[in-house]
Amino acid sequence: MHNTKASMFVKNAQIWSGTKDFSGDSLAIFNDKIIGIGKYSDISNLIDSSTNVIDAKNKRLIPGLIDSHIHSVRAGLTWNQNVDWSGVKSLQEGFGLISEKIKEKKPGEWICVVGGWAPGQFKENRLPTIEEINNISAKNPVYIQYLYESAIFNDAAKKALGLGPQSPDPARGWFERTETGELSGLCKGSGAFQLCLGIAGRPDFETQVQWTAAFMRRLNSLGISGVIDPGGFGMTPESYRPIYELWRRKEMTVRTRLYRMPLGPGLERENITDFIKHMNPGFGDDWLKLTGCGEMVSFGFMDLEGVQPFEVTQDGIDLFEELLPQLINAGWSIHLHAVLEKTITTMLDSIEKVLKTTPADKVRISLAHAEPITEKDLDRVQKMGIGIAIQDRMIFRAQDSANFWGEDVLRRSPPLRSMLNRGIVVGGGTDATAVTPYNPWRSLWWLITGETLDSGPIRDKNQNLTREEALISYTKGSAWFSLDEDSRGTLEVGKLADFAILSDDFFEVEESEIPEIRSLMTVVNGEIVYEGEK
Repeated sequence: MHNTKASMFVKNAQIWSGTKDFSGDSLAIFNDKIIGIGKYSDISNLIDSSTNVIDAKNKRLIPGLIDSHIHSVRAGLTWNQNVDWSGVKSLQEGFGLISEKIKEKKPGEWICVVGGWAPGQFKENRLPTIEEINNISAKNPVYIQYLYESAIFNDAAKKALGLGPQSPDPARGWFERTETGELSGLCKGSGAFQLCLGIAGRPDFETQVQWTAAFMRRLNSLGISGVIDPGGFGMTPESYRPIYELWRRKEMTVRTRLYRMPLGPGLERENITDFIKHMNPGFGDDWLKLTGCGEMVSFGFMDLEGVQPFEVTQDGIDLFEELLPQLINAGWSIHLHAVLEKTITTMLDSIEKVLKTTPADKVRISLAHAEPITEKDLDRVQKMGIGIAIQDRMIFRAQDSANFWGEDVLRRSPPLRSMLNRGIVVGGGTDATAVTPYNPWRSLWWLITGETLDSGPIRDKNQNLTREEALISYTKGSAWFSLDEDSRGTLEVGKLADFAILSDDFFEVEESEIPEIRSLMTVVNGEIVYEGEK
């Protein structure tokens, strides 16, 4: 038993520690570490007059959740500028939230809904229309993006964009036009989305810092203590200044691990050369740390949402095989986007080729998404020690994916049971906020049930996870992807004191109630970072 007295002590908790054969109701913490866990009668001697004793009142206590793939840095930059539709039940409710946000804005200031929703969640079961958002506001630009599929915008946004009949479409983007060449209010493609959001703008630096902190607190309210951020489109070096400022101020409440991504096609070699020259993986501390390179090493593999025809280019393969060993030799872990079956197979071919001459025992290589991966490719993943970060994208893309992949493929996607049976590390996550909501409990519900919100086919039950397996993916599993499994992900003596006391017992509530679970108290680094209603 540790001789130090506890600074915090939790009693009367239903503790799920994430370890085998654990039995106990109490947790003792000194500063940022766990110094005791077990039965109250065995560790209560760690309490003294200065200990903050918390009565969990028989509520479930779990390790802090870790989202293994969430674009949290980008989300924080504009968090209070955007309208969150992730829990909205109807379009009218969503329009009401936009109207309320407009009241806070000056004429000409943009209001954006950037993903994290799908028409299947609304009682109307459809997308919003251009006419509807024109009726909301004539003075404020309104922009609503559906996943990475499409976006609509009102007349005020058309004026702000300033694109005339002769204006060319951006690279990798398209604006629908009327017979006279004017914008209709619909656009598609990442280039068009980036153009709209670029003109919408971001707030001043200090506001970005505060909004980043606000998004962290929102994640804390769901029991999240850590995230792995895989970079993403539009993430320039300037985009990371707010989170580093929050870190310098010692005001972070979510542990963040960063994967840096090249800025776009044609820039991979230059950007990665600069990454290796100027940055060191592992720089930072337990709050904020650079981990590696992702989601793209070569944009020749960028198959986006995996619902459109795509072929990996030979130039893309050659570039990947050139840059991957450079990153591995420099100690950079790799987190790789791959959705389509053929993309996955081709990527694994290249990784196998590189690993024959480049040992990767000091870094982590992982795939992100990979829903339709085959049994044969899972064997290769297992052999190479690759992890797979899984997100709940199929909640919203099951029907689209089934239409493109075939229903038989969709019903085994992702093959979660096949992954675990091979001992492959699986990390739970969301891919929020543009693709899916950031709610980890919705994601956990999907890992368990395979159900969807778009009326698409559901996953075969034999590929679903148990509740405990799903929770492991969101704790110990996710910690693996940032080389943190020895310091967090389970509740054990010597590990970081990150945990959440839940509103409802994840192991006992009805499946349909899992997405509504919230945190009553979230503790990160031994400090209470969120406390909800008692």
